[in-house]
Amino acid sequence: MRTFRGAWSLAGLVAGAAGLATSYFVAMVMTIRESPVVAVAESVIRLTPGAIAEKAIDVLGHHDKQVLVVVILLLMGAVFAYAGQLARRTWWAPAIVYLVLAGIGVLAVIDQRAATASDVLPVVVGFVTWLVCLSLLTEPVRRGELVQGVAADEPADGGELSGLHDHNRRGFLLRSAALVGVSGALAIFGRAVGAGRRHVEETRRLLKLSGVTSPRVPAAARLDVAGITPWQTATEDFYLIHTAIVVPAIEPTDWSLRIHGLVEREIVLTYDDLLARDLTEAWVTLNCVSNPVGGPLIGNAWWSGVRIADLLAEAGVSPDADAVLQTSDDGWTCGTPLLALTDNRDAILAVAMNGKPLPIEHGFPVRTIVPGFYGYVSACKWVVDMEVTRFSGIEAYWTGKGWGEQGPVKMSSRVDVPGSGDTVGGGDVTFAGVAWSQHTGIEAVDIAIDGGEWLPAEISAPPTNDSWVQWVARVPVAAGDHFVRVRATDRTGLQQTGVERDVLPDGATGWHSVDFTVDD
Repeated sequence: MRTFRGAWSLAGLVAGAAGLATSYFVAMVMTIRESPVVAVAESVIRLTPGAIAEKAIDVLGHHDKQVLVVVILLLMGAVFAYAGQLARRTWWAPAIVYLVLAGIGVLAVIDQRAATASDVLPVVVGFVTWLVCLSLLTEPVRRGELVQGVAADEPADGGELSGLHDHNRRGFLLRSAALVGVSGALAIFGRAVGAGRRHVEETRRLLKLSGVTSPRVPAAARLDVAGITPWQTATEDFYLIHTAIVVPAIEPTDWSLRIHGLVEREIVLTYDDLLARDLTEAWVTLNCVSNPVGGPLIGNAWWSGVRIADLLAEAGVSPDADAVLQTSDDGWTCGTPLLALTDNRDAILAVAMNGKPLPIEHGFPVRTIVPGFYGYVSACKWVVDMEVTRFSGIEAYWTGKGWGEQGPVKMSSRVDVPGSGDTVGGGDVTFAGVAWSQHTGIEAVDIAIDGGEWLPAEISAPPTNDSWVQWVARVPVAAGDHFVRVRATDRTGLQQTGVERDVLPDGATGWHSVDFTVDD
């Protein structure tokens, strides 16, 4: 089929361009400093001997970096065309080529300063795009190579066969054009989104918040046990759950909050209005309703913000109200019990986390923090609207999908040490972990080995009931295979239930259990 001469190379080029576009898009949306191609170029610069680098600067001047990127793109184009030719024979040969390119990209990305595991995601997305797009383009061509037993490079005899070849050619060109168009649009969109996010991130980085202090972990709040979860969760380690595909990037000057509904007077606050008020700071543990028993979707941080109770008092809440419908900039909603926003707990409009302005992913410029309630009914990131209302008149995002209406946190505890399947030395075995019952507090923690009697553990003494506690126990355990369970008791005397329930509809229950082995 002479009409397809060169189609394989073109397919490789189009698939390669699509992969570069998607990786660029993901890098921009994630506000990763640069795309994988630029990361490779920077690695080349770092590895280039000084004499050669100076020669390049002399010849190219300040255009040296742009020329390097163009050269890398041209080389990749040649490799993409070669991969397309390989696809004519087998699917796995171009996959190996793509894997090598992706490997180079990964090495370049992780060589960047302060790189994290998530920075590799654009490379992974690009690799998958290469495979998928090459298959979409070449499989129809491969099927069209033999038509009624006639080889593609043999001359066609009849109009029917020639017409089929023309049809295949047109289909191939249309698919190629569509992929090029989508890839170009994706790259442009990613650039636009990335530019906005980068400006917001730069604004956030330079922002100085008066009244926000750095966190100081109280000595009594933490226990010195190897392997235990830190009492303060680092911002970069704090769990992330949201429904936004692209999280909102809001300039502080563009943000405002409207408080309305069953109130005597409507209030509209700008970011400056909020910062002009007195700030409250507190340690608060947050956890997701989707967190299974012993799960990781929980963290403890130092939050700074303005008390919501004071704002609602100014608005003058109607005695008929029992809920506040919060709305995020991306349209997500949650219904929060009014009592939890107006009692003595530190329910706040948070502007800072661990002593710094909120990260974009955690709700910058403003989010809500309500101790004692799961995030799906309280923790509204990028909050822009609060409607004082009644539960009977609203349906929030997750409650409309079968989750419970009010969502108070259920007491729970977790074993961190030893880890599941660990082998430990004989004698006294150290057990440690965390326990929580936000806004009520933990009074005691007990453990049981192999279903035996409950043994008391030592617990830390944080200055607030709104955070978790650490616990530790050292118990002699004989050699062999064992398991340990943990349970907590809150400050009202309520004991954590061992009844196992799923996270639906309003949080999991049960005792966390870990299996381990003691050496002889």
